[in-house]
Amino acid sequence: MRILIVEDDRDLNRQLVEATTEAGYVVDHAFDGEEGHFLGDTEPYDAVILDIGLPQMDGLTVLEKWRRDGRIMPVLLLTARDRWSDKVAGIDAGADDYVAKPFHIEEVLARLRALIRRAAGHASSEITCGPLRLDTKTSKAAVNGTTLKLTSHEFRLLSYLMHHMDEVVSRTELVEHLYDQDFDRDSNTIEVFVGRLRKKMGIDLIETIRGMGYRIKSQDNKA
Repeated sequence: MRILIVEDDRDLNRQLVEATTEAGYVVDHAFDGEEGHFLGDTEPYDAVILDIGLPQMDGLTVLEKWRRDGRIMPVLLLTARDRWSDKVAGIDAGADDYVAKPFHIEEVLARLRALIRRAAGHASSEITCGPLRLDTKTSKAAVNGTTLKLTSHEFRLLSYLMHHMDEVVSRTELVEHLYDQDFDRDSNTIEVFVGRLRKKMGIDLIETIRGMGYRIKSQDNKA
């Protein structure tokens, strides 16, 4: 999963980037509203962590512009403001959730996981498909109870396919969500990762849809 962090406090920005990267996300970040708006308007993110009090363009304006332009990714607002009216304004502007500063990083991570799950239509922190279980909280996957030893890229690929179960996901889309904006992207590596995943899983759940991409079908939708 690929996320964007827009926070002008450089120390907090760094902490959030380190924590989300360690949690398995691909992370882009910005320090002001204009750059954050540009990235969110041009790159495909699975979620955004957005501070309200940003220089050049405040967070609420950034969010309103995204929503007007049809950008529907989940947005978690960070606010140092205690007034309930500011929180209401954020929700009305299109935010999906908010965290008031100061906060614990673990709370941000938990809310981020929940937003991404709900956006993909999953209520639980565990996503299952037959014998395959993906735990979004621990960033681990298991088949028949045996934990798979996956690289970070293999897990990200599997996680994206599991979150978008029953959808055909193109190589281009996978590349856009597996790598940050500065990475030298190569869609041919996706085929390599899929091959490794199939071998490690030992079960045939990842389908190749010729000329289109890949799909994991839920076990109750095998048609």
